[in-house]
Amino acid sequence: MTHIPEPKRLSTRSVYKGRVLDLNVDTVQLPNREVVDLEVIRHRGAAAVVPVDPDGSVWLVRQFRHATGGYLLEVPAGKLDGGEAPETCAAREVEEEVGRRAGRLEPLGFIWTTPGFTDERIWLYLGSDLTETRQALERDEWLTVERLPLEEAVRLAEEGTIADAKSICALLRAAKKLGLR
Repeated sequence: MTHIPEPKRLSTRSVYKGRVLDLNVDTVQLPNREVVDLEVIRHRGAAAVVPVDPDGSVWLVRQFRHATGGYLLEVPAGKLDGGEAPETCAAREVEEEVGRRAGRLEPLGFIWTTPGFTDERIWLYLGSDLTETRQALERDEWLTVERLPLEEAVRLAEEGTIADAKSICALLRAAKKLGLR
Protein backbone atom coordinates (compact mmCIF):
# COMPACT_ATOMS: atom_id res chain seq x y z
CA MET A 1 0.00 0.00 0.00
CA THR A 2 1.26 3.45 -0.90
CA HIS A 3 2.00 5.83 1.96
CA ILE A 4 0.06 9.09 1.60
CA PRO A 5 1.71 11.91 3.54
CA GLU A 6 -0.43 13.91 5.96
CA PRO A 7 -0.85 17.68 5.63
CA LYS A 8 0.60 19.65 8.55
CA ARG A 9 -1.28 22.46 10.30
CA LEU A 10 1.21 25.24 10.98
CA SER A 11 -1.09 27.72 12.73
CA THR A 12 -4.70 28.61 13.48
CA ARG A 13 -6.23 32.08 13.64
CA SER A 14 -9.67 32.54 15.18
CA VAL A 15 -11.84 34.87 13.10
CA TYR A 16 -15.22 34.44 14.81
CA LYS A 17 -16.65 32.60 17.82
CA GLY A 18 -20.42 32.21 17.84
CA ARG A 19 -23.32 30.36 19.44
CA VAL A 20 -23.53 27.74 16.68
CA LEU A 21 -20.08 27.74 15.09
CA ASP A 22 -16.56 29.13 15.13
CA LEU A 23 -14.62 30.28 12.07
CA ASN A 24 -10.86 29.71 11.90
CA VAL A 25 -8.22 30.26 9.25
CA ASP A 26 -5.69 27.42 9.38
CA THR A 27 -2.31 27.75 7.70
CA VAL A 28 -1.52 24.28 6.36
CA GLN A 29 1.45 22.74 4.59
CA LEU A 30 0.12 20.28 2.01
CA PRO A 31 1.95 17.05 1.09
CA ASN A 32 3.31 18.82 -2.02
CA ARG A 33 4.97 21.32 0.40
CA GLU A 34 2.69 24.19 -0.66
CA VAL A 35 1.57 26.39 2.27
CA VAL A 36 -2.06 27.53 2.05
CA ASP A 37 -4.64 29.29 4.22
CA LEU A 38 -7.84 27.26 4.65
CA GLU A 39 -11.04 28.63 6.17
CA VAL A 40 -12.63 26.10 8.52
CA ILE A 41 -15.98 26.29 10.24
CA ARG A 42 -15.78 24.42 13.55
CA HIS A 43 -19.07 22.92 14.71
CA ARG A 44 -19.73 20.79 17.80
CA GLY A 45 -21.79 18.28 15.81
CA ALA A 46 -25.41 17.24 15.68
CA ALA A 47 -27.75 14.26 15.71
CA ALA A 48 -30.72 13.40 13.50
CA VAL A 49 -33.45 10.79 13.89
CA VAL A 50 -35.85 8.97 11.60
CA PRO A 51 -38.75 8.33 14.02
CA VAL A 52 -40.76 5.39 12.70
CA ASP A 53 -44.11 3.98 13.84
CA PRO A 54 -44.92 0.23 13.75
CA ASP A 55 -46.92 0.74 10.52
CA GLY A 56 -43.82 2.13 8.78
CA SER A 57 -44.82 5.79 8.89
CA VAL A 58 -42.16 8.36 9.74
CA TRP A 59 -42.44 11.70 11.50
CA LEU A 60 -40.80 14.61 9.65
CA VAL A 61 -40.70 18.34 10.25
CA ARG A 62 -41.23 21.13 7.75
CA GLN A 63 -38.92 23.76 9.18
CA PHE A 64 -38.12 27.33 8.22
CA ARG A 65 -34.44 27.62 7.28
CA HIS A 66 -33.40 31.21 6.88
CA ALA A 67 -30.21 30.34 4.97
CA THR A 68 -32.23 28.58 2.22
CA GLY A 69 -34.91 31.25 2.02
CA GLY A 70 -37.77 28.94 2.90
CA TYR A 71 -39.03 25.70 4.38
CA LEU A 72 -37.38 22.28 4.16
CA LEU A 73 -38.91 18.89 4.90
CA GLU A 74 -36.46 17.18 7.26
CA VAL A 75 -35.96 14.48 9.85
CA PRO A 76 -35.86 15.90 13.39
CA ALA A 77 -32.35 17.01 14.31
CA GLY A 78 -30.35 19.40 16.42
CA LYS A 79 -26.90 20.37 17.55
CA LEU A 80 -25.10 18.71 20.42
CA ASP A 81 -24.97 20.64 23.66
CA GLY A 82 -21.44 20.99 25.05
CA GLY A 83 -20.05 17.51 25.75
CA GLU A 84 -23.40 15.82 25.06
CA ALA A 85 -23.45 12.30 23.60
CA PRO A 86 -25.03 12.10 20.12
CA GLU A 87 -27.64 9.56 21.29
CA THR A 88 -28.74 11.89 24.11
CA CYS A 89 -29.11 14.73 21.61
CA ALA A 90 -31.07 12.49 19.22
CA ALA A 91 -33.51 11.47 21.96
CA ARG A 92 -34.01 15.08 23.03
CA GLU A 93 -34.55 16.41 19.51
CA VAL A 94 -37.16 13.87 18.42
CA GLU A 95 -39.15 14.63 21.56
CA GLU A 96 -38.79 18.41 21.31
CA GLU A 97 -39.59 18.64 17.60
CA VAL A 98 -42.25 15.98 16.98
CA GLY A 99 -43.57 15.32 20.48
CA ARG A 100 -42.60 11.65 20.47
CA ARG A 101 -40.21 9.83 22.81
CA ALA A 102 -38.16 7.11 21.15
CA GLY A 103 -37.98 4.02 23.35
CA ARG A 104 -35.23 2.70 21.10
CA LEU A 105 -32.53 4.46 19.07
CA GLU A 106 -30.46 2.46 16.60
CA PRO A 107 -27.30 4.05 15.15
CA LEU A 108 -27.20 4.57 11.39
CA GLY A 109 -23.63 5.92 11.32
CA PHE A 110 -22.67 9.51 10.72
CA ILE A 111 -22.08 11.93 7.85
CA TRP A 112 -19.74 14.85 7.29
CA THR A 113 -22.10 17.62 6.16
CA THR A 114 -19.77 19.66 3.95
CA PRO A 115 -16.17 18.50 4.44
CA GLY A 116 -14.75 21.12 2.10
CA PHE A 117 -15.05 23.80 4.77
CA THR A 118 -16.52 22.46 8.02
CA ASP A 119 -15.83 19.70 10.54
CA GLU A 120 -19.55 19.30 11.30
CA ARG A 121 -20.50 15.65 11.80
CA ILE A 122 -24.11 14.53 12.16
CA TRP A 123 -24.87 11.19 13.80
CA LEU A 124 -27.94 9.46 12.35
CA TYR A 125 -30.41 7.25 14.22
CA LEU A 126 -33.51 5.18 13.62
CA GLY A 127 -36.01 5.85 16.40
CA SER A 128 -38.72 3.33 17.26
CA ASP A 129 -41.04 2.33 20.11
CA LEU A 130 -42.43 5.86 20.02
CA THR A 131 -44.72 7.20 22.71
CA GLU A 132 -46.56 10.51 22.49
CA THR A 133 -45.24 13.36 24.64
CA ARG A 134 -45.31 17.12 24.16
CA GLN A 135 -43.52 19.16 21.56
CA ALA A 136 -41.16 21.72 23.13
CA LEU A 137 -39.78 23.99 20.43
CA GLU A 138 -36.98 26.43 21.07
CA ARG A 139 -37.53 30.16 20.61
CA ASP A 140 -35.80 30.21 17.21
CA GLU A 141 -37.67 27.20 15.76
CA TRP A 142 -40.75 27.36 13.58
CA LEU A 143 -41.93 24.06 12.15
CA THR A 144 -44.88 21.82 11.42
CA VAL A 145 -44.93 18.05 11.90
CA GLU A 146 -45.82 15.69 9.04
CA ARG A 147 -46.35 11.94 9.11
CA LEU A 148 -46.00 9.85 5.97
CA PRO A 149 -45.04 6.33 4.91
CA LEU A 150 -41.28 5.73 4.89
CA GLU A 151 -41.51 4.57 1.26
CA GLU A 152 -43.02 7.93 0.30
CA ALA A 153 -40.36 9.85 2.25
CA VAL A 154 -37.64 7.88 0.45
CA ARG A 155 -39.31 8.63 -2.90
CA LEU A 156 -39.39 12.35 -2.02
CA ALA A 157 -35.68 12.17 -1.15
CA GLU A 158 -34.82 10.37 -4.39
CA GLU A 159 -36.76 12.82 -6.57
CA GLY A 160 -35.34 15.91 -4.86
CA THR A 161 -38.42 17.15 -3.00
CA ILE A 162 -36.57 16.41 0.22
CA ALA A 163 -33.33 18.27 -0.49
CA ASP A 164 -31.75 18.32 2.99
CA ALA A 165 -28.62 16.13 2.91
CA LYS A 166 -28.87 14.73 6.45
CA SER A 167 -32.49 13.79 5.87
CA ILE A 168 -31.76 12.09 2.54
CA CYS A 169 -28.94 10.04 4.08
CA ALA A 170 -30.93 9.18 7.22
CA LEU A 171 -34.02 8.12 5.26
CA LEU A 172 -32.04 5.94 2.85
CA ARG A 173 -30.11 4.28 5.67
CA ALA A 174 -33.30 3.74 7.71
CA ALA A 175 -35.03 2.16 4.70
CA LYS A 176 -32.09 -0.20 4.22
CA LYS A 177 -32.00 -1.09 7.93
CA LEU A 178 -35.74 -1.88 7.79
CA GLY A 179 -35.30 -4.03 4.69
CA LEU A 180 -37.03 -1.67 2.26
CA ARG A 181 -33.95 -1.23 0.01
